[in-house]
Amino acid sequence: MKKVTIQGIAGCFHDAAAHLYFEGDNVETIECVSFPAMFDKLSTDASLIGVVAIENTIAGPLLQNHELLRQSNLRIVGELKMRISHVLCALPGSDIDSLVEVNSHPMALMQCEQFLSRHPNMKVVETYDTAGAAADIARKRLEGHAAVCGEYAAGLYGLEVLRRGIETNKRNFTRFLIVADPLAVPEIGPSEKSVDKASIVFTLPHEQGALSKILTILSFYGINLVKIQSTPVVGREWEYRFYVDVTFDSLVRYHQAIDACRPLMRDLSILGEYQEAKITH
Repeated sequence: MKKVTIQGIAGCFHDAAAHLYFEGDNVETIECVSFPAMFDKLSTDASLIGVVAIENTIAGPLLQNHELLRQSNLRIVGELKMRISHVLCALPGSDIDSLVEVNSHPMALMQCEQFLSRHPNMKVVETYDTAGAAADIARKRLEGHAAVCGEYAAGLYGLEVLRRGIETNKRNFTRFLIVADPLAVPEIGPSEKSVDKASIVFTLPHEQGALSKILTILSFYGINLVKIQSTPVVGREWEYRFYVDVTFDSLVRYHQAIDACRPLMRDLSILGEYQEAKITH
C-alpha cells in the first residue's frame, strides 16, 4: 500500500495523477485542503509520498510550491506530465444559459478563461479544489451553479457534463512532482542509471556576469538547461533565488558540473535527481 498525499479530494487532478504515476500499485490517497497543509502532513510522517503540481503550460509555475519544496526536507523522486482537460458540469437537467455561477480552483478557472468570458452570465467564484466544487454542487443540490473540473470528477459526483474540452489551450499539461522523505529515495526513486534530470535551487551574488558564469559551466559539461525560474530573496536587496531544472546524458558529467558551480553559488540545494517524465495523453 502506497500512502500518497494530494491537494484536493477524490476525483481531482492530483488524485488522477497519483493513480496514473503509481499505476498497478495499491494506492491510498490522503486528502489535504491546501498545499501548505500537504507539506505539513508530509513533514510529520516519513512513510508518506506526495504528488504536487509544480507548473502548467497555460498558467505557468506554481511559485508557492517551489518555495514549499525548498523549505521542506523532501526530495523529488519522479515527475509526471499529464494532459489536463476540463469540463463544465452541473446538476442533471441544467441548461448552460440558466447558470449564474461557476466554481473551481483558481488554476482551472485561469485555464478556461476564454470559454468563461463568452458566458458573462456566470459569476466566477474561486474554490479550493476542482473536484471539491463538483462535490459541493452535488451534495448541496446547488441549482444554477456549475463546476469546472475533470470528467472523472463530474461522473464521480453524478453531475451532467454540459461542455467538454473548455480549456483555452488544448495542449494543456500539468507537471507533477513526486516527493518523499530522503530516506525513502532508494526504495521509490529511480535507479542510478535511469537518472537523467535534476532540480536545484541556489542564489548568486549581485555582481556582473554571475548567472552567465553558471550557464557557461553547464554548457561546457553538456548539461541541458530546461527551466529557470527566479524569485527575489526577501531581505537581501537585488538578490535572486534561481530554481533550475537540467537534463543530462551522463550522471557523472552532471555531478562534475555541480561541483564546478558550487564555489560560485550561495545556498545551493539539490531538490532531487530523478528520471524525466514522458508526456501522458
